[in-house]
Amino acid sequence: MDFVNAIILLLNYIFIPALTYGSQLALGAIFVTLIYGILRFANFATGDMMSFGTMATILFTWYFQSLGVSLGVLPTALLAIPFGIIFMIFYMLLIDKFVFKYYRNQKSPPVQFAMVSIGVMFVTQAVVRIIIGPGDRRFFDGEKFIIKAREFKEMTGLNEGLALKSTQVITIFVTIVLVSLLFWFLNRTKTGKSMKAYSDNEDLALLSGIDPKKIVLVTWVIAGILATIGGALYGLDKSFKPFTYFNNMLPIFAAAIVGGIGNPFGAFLGGYVIAFSEILLTYAYKKFFMYILPESMEPNSLVQLLSTDYKFAVSFSILVIVLIYRPSGIFKGKVL
Repeated sequence: MDFVNAIILLLNYIFIPALTYGSQLALGAIFVTLIYGILRFANFATGDMMSFGTMATILFTWYFQSLGVSLGVLPTALLAIPFGIIFMIFYMLLIDKFVFKYYRNQKSPPVQFAMVSIGVMFVTQAVVRIIIGPGDRRFFDGEKFIIKAREFKEMTGLNEGLALKSTQVITIFVTIVLVSLLFWFLNRTKTGKSMKAYSDNEDLALLSGIDPKKIVLVTWVIAGILATIGGALYGLDKSFKPFTYFNNMLPIFAAAIVGGIGNPFGAFLGGYVIAFSEILLTYAYKKFFMYILPESMEPNSLVQLLSTDYKFAVSFSILVIVLIYRPSGIFKGKVL
């Protein structure tokens, strides 16, 4: 029985949160790798673009809530996300037209693009804070828990309870569906194959009749979808605070690089690698060992490798190690 309690403990505090957090990072990492693979620059505004899409979703959520529109036990934000996506895509296309397009026409080096994206990051961050403010915003109005820890204990008779939030299930389900559709689009449709051809060899793709303007447009549209949904899912699961999305830039980039920059599938898996690493290394295992070890060997300390304050240090360390020993990432080769 103690062993089962130990397993439930890990499920509750490590595996389910890591799957949820990993799904959110995965969408951001695919965003990064898509922009890098096709537009050929590291977009440091990723976190704040996710913040902008989430902000638009929150504003529409509040509007629907003011009208009394809801989805019952599901969050109203699911109804608002499509409208948030439209605003996010419009904003991205606006930024591309007035900022990135100029440097693309000038054939600027990737480093210059990256520096420009930092400027876009600060502008986007300022816009979000001016519109919605710097504080926490909660916009979840559905049933918070599918099952509560107390209910689980009563049903099973175990000491440990398993709590499962509806936002966690929604996040994992939506991520799987969205990523599956994206991979199908890239590998099965004519436009997706054109994007891969453009990424592989721009000059040859142009000679083949591929329209670069269409490729850029579709790339930003897909990026807008990923940014808004990924950001909104993160905000639903936790809360929305603009600066948090800026902080998430490090684990998102780490996930993209660990999976192999330019490789969407690698970026997808990289999100889970980073999420599980952060949570596994910062969780306090004292209670777990109390279940599985004899009483005489029970630990007195928290048995925590790192404090949760150093969560982002885990991402940074993994990023450095991968860049030193396997710079191509988990999956070698550029498959976008």
